[in-house]
Amino acid sequence: MKFETLGLNKALLEAIAMTGYTDPTDVQMRAIPEVLAGSDVLVSAQTGSGKTAAFMLPALQLLAEPHKVAPSDKGAGPRVLVLTPTRELAMQVTKATETYGRKMKRVRTVSIVGGMPYPLQNRLLKMGVDILVATPGRLLDQMQSGRVDLSRVQMLVFDEADRMLDMGFKDDIDAVVAKVPADRQTLLFSATLDNNITAMAGNMMKNPVRIDVSGHKTRHENIEQRLLYADDLSHKNRLLDHLLRDTEVQQAIVFTSTKRAADDLALDLIGQGHAAGALHGDMKQGARTRTLENLKRGRLRVLVATDVAARGIDVQGISHVINFDLPRQAEDYVHRIGRTGRAGRSGIAISLANVRENFQVKLIERFTTQMIPVITIDGLEPKQKVFDRKPPGKTFNRKGPPSNNRGSHSNNAGAGNSGGGSGKAAGAWSKEGGDKRSSFSKSSLGKPAFSKSSAPKPGFVGKALPAAAPKGEAPGGWKKASHFAAK
Repeated sequence: MKFETLGLNKALLEAIAMTGYTDPTDVQMRAIPEVLAGSDVLVSAQTGSGKTAAFMLPALQLLAEPHKVAPSDKGAGPRVLVLTPTRELAMQVTKATETYGRKMKRVRTVSIVGGMPYPLQNRLLKMGVDILVATPGRLLDQMQSGRVDLSRVQMLVFDEADRMLDMGFKDDIDAVVAKVPADRQTLLFSATLDNNITAMAGNMMKNPVRIDVSGHKTRHENIEQRLLYADDLSHKNRLLDHLLRDTEVQQAIVFTSTKRAADDLALDLIGQGHAAGALHGDMKQGARTRTLENLKRGRLRVLVATDVAARGIDVQGISHVINFDLPRQAEDYVHRIGRTGRAGRSGIAISLANVRENFQVKLIERFTTQMIPVITIDGLEPKQKVFDRKPPGKTFNRKGPPSNNRGSHSNNAGAGNSGGGSGKAAGAWSKEGGDKRSSFSKSSLGKPAFSKSSAPKPGFVGKALPAAAPKGEAPGGWKKASHFAAK
């Protein structure tokens, strides 16, 4: 299916063509016709699925027709209101509006977010606005000051509604909804459609069309997920430094659990020679904007961020996501790793954990219904014992006699031709003696090659590099740990 079949006008199709996109994503293909038909829609879609265009393209088409209520009668308030949980996501939506509306005659888009000076926002609002993109708290402030008139709103959009509820914006949202016309069209986009979201939709939507494109159980096929165990903070720092020195890391986002930890870790990485910067909610808007701009321009190779601040980051050069601290909520894991592997690209997500966080790891695996493979790095293996883990919802049945080398690691996964045949080093997967434990080794953080047979695939190399590679050289030597054995 092409964009031409969705019912979009000529100006929007020309703007889409200028972006280079030819085929709509699944969420765009299913949501756009429903929105153009005037239906309320309740959409479950993960980050990176193209959901911004799914609501912004119909919103722009709405503006192509004159409003039935003239501005002189009801003021110069917006016709489209988009609520987002964070400043960064608001900026992303605003940019998308400018991109897809470039061929339209006149579309004024204003972003109202916290951290932005009030005098500047006041001047922008006085000039009139067609599309208002805002965070709930700052919008409510401007409404209470009498500077925002929502009586002309025809379309109300909630982007990442689940995060807004998590951040405690429920009362602010109710106050905003009370001021928009009852005959509006409402679009609600969320990563998950849990009971809270369903209840929220029931209070403010009229017979919504439910579109479940990709819930939290959708497998991130283009994102390779890995788990590294660390004994303590010092060990975790050494692992992180080793990972970031790999030449395959183009740009990485490193997630921490607190704002202070983000600042401290960014300073540590800078001291180690990494081009790093921090991003969190306590930073002023100007500093956050500069940091994101440096990341997009490639001046930053490593961004250390908190969950809330990273919402809305859409940088296609992000090759790796590293969870320095595990997320408090399993849902956040899905949002975190969704920062890589965007627009059809591949990505790598690595989580660092200690053995006391096994329960947290299990919650993530249960939520995603996927087991995160455990890896180790030569010379940086954890000293603490890591207990065998079972995939969520599955059990392994032992076949054949038990092996005496439980938990051993193979440094010779690829036998025979050490040249790799094609000159490409890759990993080899093997299953020995019918016992569901595996050996794996790899010389970089690239994607491994898997073999279903018990013998290693010919032509693949399993040679491991030393852990403490000098600066400027690509370290490697990470290998798959044998934690799949059944008890």
